[in-house]
Amino acid sequence: MERDSQLELFRLVADRLKEAHSRVRALQVPEGVRMALSRKLLAITAAAKHDLSGAAMRLDRLMNDLDEGRFPEEPDRDGTP
Repeated sequence: MERDSQLELFRLVADRLKEAHSRVRALQVPEGVRMALSRKLLAITAAAKHDLSGAAMRLDRLMNDLDEGRFPEEPDRDGTP
């Protein structure tokens, strides 16, 4: 029974990650902002391999930020925010 719920959570996170990647690609934001969001998504994807529920929570926060229009600041040309 627990394995079934874990598998369902995995499917949910995978579907939401796919949706998040599509949303980030479609955003009309500077390339630096898009790169920062992509790095966040990659970190969440990597975390899902070790902590699926934690990754799901991080993904929820990121999706809420996207819904609210909260994006990371674009770094300066020297790489500092």
